[in-house]
Amino acid sequence: MRLKPWLVLMLLGSWTSALAAQLQLYTEEYRPLSFYDNGKLTGMAVEVVEQLVQRTGTSAAIQVVPWTRGYHQVQHEANSGLFSIVRTARREALFQWVGPIALGHTSFYARRGAGLNVRSLKDVERFSTVAVPKQWYSYEYLSDQGLKNLYGVPTPQHMTKMFKHGRIELLVASSLALDDMLAEQGMKAEDVELQFTLMGTNSYIAFSRNTDPALVQEWQLALDQLNRDGGLLRIHRRWFSDPNSMPVLAPLP
Repeated sequence: MRLKPWLVLMLLGSWTSALAAQLQLYTEEYRPLSFYDNGKLTGMAVEVVEQLVQRTGTSAAIQVVPWTRGYHQVQHEANSGLFSIVRTARREALFQWVGPIALGHTSFYARRGAGLNVRSLKDVERFSTVAVPKQWYSYEYLSDQGLKNLYGVPTPQHMTKMFKHGRIELLVASSLALDDMLAEQGMKAEDVELQFTLMGTNSYIAFSRNTDPALVQEWQLALDQLNRDGGLLRIHRRWFSDPNSMPVLAPLP
């Protein structure tokens, strides 16, 4: 049977609209929040996002990309989101926010037994190089603080490898990811010692400014409900041993 031209146009229009309505979500490989395990995308943040997709009935696709690409895309692409991302003052106006999905803190670490006593950014300034991934919130913060010996690297793996081989003496890491960052380089948490905590870091899902605000609000309400019914706590317990990683319940309206 030959379809009428008007019907073909209508079907094509519906198909195009359905594609346009799909939410494109970006993430990076960053254990334990999002990573591939035997070819399957998993991680704490991935589980949260999958729950929210299911609870809101959103048509969505997750794409794993380098952090710089995802960060750029969500500032310029309609109907898109990025996870997980630390919410900072510099980033506040760039996105619409859903979260937090996890609480953490970012600190400076040194090799255990190195005999260092770093207690402030003034102490950090005496080192020749402080390597930090260039698109990280911590790089932005340290740059805003005027740290002169700051050196941008492409990925967390670059930074941790430099630390392992003694090319840098300090490691900047989130409490949520420290164990996995070290494990990727054959190291353990016992191999390092905390110097001082730089900042609290709450992880969020960020949506582009031109994503429908009603959808963003729907996701926030779904996250609040996931928290209230214990679903978020169950996810956290699978991935984190620190009970302080759990977000505080939002007050009821």
